[in-house]
Amino acid sequence: MTETTVVHLLRHGEVYNPAGVLYGRLPGYHLSDNGRAMAEMVAKSIAGRDITEIWSSPMERAQETAAPCAEALGGIEVTLDERLQEATNVFEGKKFAGWVFRDPRNFWHIRDPRRPSWGEAYVDVVARMKSVIDSARAAVRGHEVLLVSHQMPIWIIRLAAENRRLWHDPRRRQCALASLTSFTFEGERLVTVGYTEPAAVLLKGNPLPGS
Repeated sequence: MTETTVVHLLRHGEVYNPAGVLYGRLPGYHLSDNGRAMAEMVAKSIAGRDITEIWSSPMERAQETAAPCAEALGGIEVTLDERLQEATNVFEGKKFAGWVFRDPRNFWHIRDPRRPSWGEAYVDVVARMKSVIDSARAAVRGHEVLLVSHQMPIWIIRLAAENRRLWHDPRRRQCALASLTSFTFEGERLVTVGYTEPAAVLLKGNPLPGS
């Protein structure tokens, strides 16, 4: 019989960000009250699953999302992994608005949306996300694992897994706050990609792509 292994990619919950900046990898950004409620809802939704390990991006918002899940699963220790990090972005710390695309000083950064030229290349994101998924899958073979990451890395590895073009419109990503993108493997073979939103009732929209 072929072993079934499931890798769940969980996007972190809503972040307290009153200034509306693109925070990317900047430190000091934590879950809002609503984000903490999202994390609790996800924890309740996975409490009965066969998740034996939890790995997380080292960013505060990811660790805070992972914490109630770890508790709900019997106090599993959360492993931090840099490969689950947010993608780099030259616009970190700035408000993300239409002026970014009209300011001549930014033209060099937005010259090639297919790479993209403003941050980490999509192919590099795919490589590190595939690496961490393969490592986690090997660690829990025959069980399930929860990886807490960020919107852009999760969406990009899903596009790659589904053999779709990596270049895309960030506004059309199917990766809401506190959503689960689940890869099911039979042995070494990926057989299905699923998507759920355990905290959908708490979603207010997310105007900052790639967070």
